[in-house]
Amino acid sequence: MLNFKRRIQDSTNGPTTYVAASTTIAGTVTGKGAYVFCGTVEGDCDIDGPLTLAAGGRWKGTLKATDIVVAGVVEGDVIATQRVEILGTARVTGSLAGNSIAVAEGGV
Repeated sequence: MLNFKRRIQDSTNGPTTYVAASTTIAGTVTGKGAYVFCGTVEGDCDIDGPLTLAAGGRWKGTLKATDIVVAGVVEGDVIATQRVEILGTARVTGSLAGNSIAVAEGGV
């Protein structure tokens, strides 16, 4: 989790919202600032800031944010206004869009 915190701190100056691994969210998620999701989400999001889906996290729906780091599983599209980073533990079924896209070895 240390890498996620560092990446988030590099992207934003405000507080970070963490969603625990034991949490399940159904519906649309909107907000401003940095978000780290460790749980399960079924729905779309539109975040004005960086978003991280941690390893073990699952998302079914469209992710929209400024910068997106995916280490978990996404069933849907990943759309960033800046960059998308797919880590080695990530599995994405959907399209990726952003000004820059990086996929680590092992990421699918």
